[in-house]
Amino acid sequence: MVRSAVLLLAALASGGCVSKLAEGRVRSALVEAGLSAGNADCMAERMTDRLTLGQLRKLEALRGTKRSLSDFVAAVGRVGDAEVLSVTASSAALCASGFAREKASGFAREKD
Repeated sequence: MVRSAVLLLAALASGGCVSKLAEGRVRSALVEAGLSAGNADCMAERMTDRLTLGQLRKLEALRGTKRSLSDFVAAVGRVGDAEVLSVTASSAALCASGFAREKASGFAREKD
């Protein structure tokens, strides 16, 4: 009984670590895909909270040169996953408007 409680606590504690690792990877992938650091920071937390690891891996293939949020959302549309597109588009819109709750104070608008 005690052993199963310890294992459960360990699993719950490691879940937060996994989430933060995933968020860091998503942030890096967004920057590598050409987004500004401010937008990547703003979007990463929302995306890791709402997408599966498999869906997040689909976004890793979108590396590229500097691009606007709208260009990135268009590229995500070509991934072929409606949920990934919906979460990405809503994250981009909320971050661009300043309405995103996550890391809103660290937001930096992209300059085209």
